[in-house]
Amino acid sequence: MAAPAAVTVDRLSKHFGQVKAVDDLSFAVRPGAVTGFLGPNGAGKTTTLRMLLGLMRPTSGRALIGDQTYTELRHPAQTVGATLEASSFHPGRSGLDHLRMYAPQVGVPDSRCDELLELVGLAEAKKRRVGGYSMGMRQRLALAYAMLGDPSVVILDEPANGLDPQGIVWLRQLLRAFADEGKTVLVSSHVLSEVQSTVDDVVIVAKGRLVHESSLAGLRDLTETTTEIVTPTPDRLRDLAQRREWNLEEAPGALRIHGVDEATIGAAAFADGIELHRLADVGVGLEEVFLRLTGEPTQGVGA
Repeated sequence: MAAPAAVTVDRLSKHFGQVKAVDDLSFAVRPGAVTGFLGPNGAGKTTTLRMLLGLMRPTSGRALIGDQTYTELRHPAQTVGATLEASSFHPGRSGLDHLRMYAPQVGVPDSRCDELLELVGLAEAKKRRVGGYSMGMRQRLALAYAMLGDPSVVILDEPANGLDPQGIVWLRQLLRAFADEGKTVLVSSHVLSEVQSTVDDVVIVAKGRLVHESSLAGLRDLTETTTEIVTPTPDRLRDLAQRREWNLEEAPGALRIHGVDEATIGAAAFADGIELHRLADVGVGLEEVFLRLTGEPTQGVGA
């Protein structure tokens, strides 16, 4: 396996006439971590990945694997494994034959194909024609193809599409295993909840531009815990909040405490014998932060 290489996007732009699909975008992806490349549909994620993989020429800027563009890599399959399409398979070939066709080009034996089909859960279906595969099975086959050369950089575009809940859990575990091996893992998605249990870092784009880049913990710092309480004895709750030095404010027909979660307030109220009729989190959650950053409507978030 080649040494791990970071991914660097440096002032990258791609214009289609007057449309700026990617606009002066810069970010970095570190080895040994799973980075979520996030944004709504049409944000420029796939266009960025296509430029990174040498499938599209930038209008300006650079997209690098290590210190080289993809087209400059001497052994690209041993350096980068990528999936952009889960449907570009010959429907008449079996899953095994599909991998065997590419194995000589990558420089791996046929045994590697069987090994990968076992890894992605397609061992029992490896001799079936791909035309009969479900979307989730094609996603798994695409991932097996990407891993043929045991690359140090893994780039996946919406890899959870078509996977059932069990498949999504499996994918999360696999990506974590890749990162634990020191690989550089970049995963795009338009749904934060789909990747938030997996990623270490996040790069969020909207309308082709960077709107946020940090660790997942850094993104969580933008959330706000606010608990709304309804009680028949509000004075007793005010006294409790004062003693605990909680930040309390008045709300119509209720009290709100900032920075303290429901469990903590509920336990303290129970210990003081304070009757509660309502105890609810009304703060800004991670998904709402994501929607606000990308300019998406937030009505109904948390409902």
